[in-house]
Amino acid sequence: MFSITAKRISKNKVAILAAIFIALIFLTAVLAPFIAPYDPYQINVYKVLEPPSVEHIFGTDELGRDVFSRIVYGARVSLKVGFIAMGIAIVIGTILGAIAGYYGGFIDTLIMRTVDVMLAFPTLFLILATVAVLEPSVYIIMVVIGLTGWMDVARLVRAEVLSIKEREFILAARAIGAGSGRIIFKHIIPNAIYPVIVAATFSVGGAILIESGLSFLGLGIQPPEPSWGGILSVGKDYITVAWWMSFFPGIAIFLTVLSFNLLGEALRDAFDPKHWAED
Repeated sequence: MFSITAKRISKNKVAILAAIFIALIFLTAVLAPFIAPYDPYQINVYKVLEPPSVEHIFGTDELGRDVFSRIVYGARVSLKVGFIAMGIAIVIGTILGAIAGYYGGFIDTLIMRTVDVMLAFPTLFLILATVAVLEPSVYIIMVVIGLTGWMDVARLVRAEVLSIKEREFILAARAIGAGSGRIIFKHIIPNAIYPVIVAATFSVGGAILIESGLSFLGLGIQPPEPSWGGILSVGKDYITVAWWMSFFPGIAIFLTVLSFNLLGEALRDAFDPKHWAED
């Protein structure tokens, strides 16, 4: 199956470009100290609001800090939030979805009604309310986004488990005396991993977008820590005199989220058995 999936993805040029861009952003975040030409926190009152130039390719901000350097370091924050929040959501959603689908009955009803209740609340407003009560920090934001993003994963995993649990290898595992925990974690979850991978890809982009929105509203990463949403928030106050402060972080957010979404779409098509006959 993996060979078929890899073959299908390799034929999708848009997915390849998206994966390359994601890899570049990831390397930029990892190698930020070597890529950024200036200290992202260094204030220079003699270079306030300078337009893009050879010396400062993305210009400078209202405190004379290099915008390119701040965007490079901001990639660290965005990817950290995206991947850790995704990890929290995927772990919770996968475990609860697998338990609901495997046991059924009252447990299934309880978990699915909890999902319905969670989905009844607008996610962004729920996050805003939680972050407003707690002291905003990168760790709080990651946990809150993760704890409010597991519901769709649980639904996907549950639907997959309902199909898998009646297959022959699961019946065979029960026949030889395997316990429910062993069956769920060793046999069912590994075979329900494909929709989880797709959901994880979309979740990273969604988490980055939420973090950027929170930072834009002043409830996310707090200054002077560089974050794409924070840079964009400050830039809006200077949009008429320093367009670069809004343009470049906005493009970074747009391209990163778009790349994760395009890669997620490609993975969803690649994992769909309906398309395998085409190959």
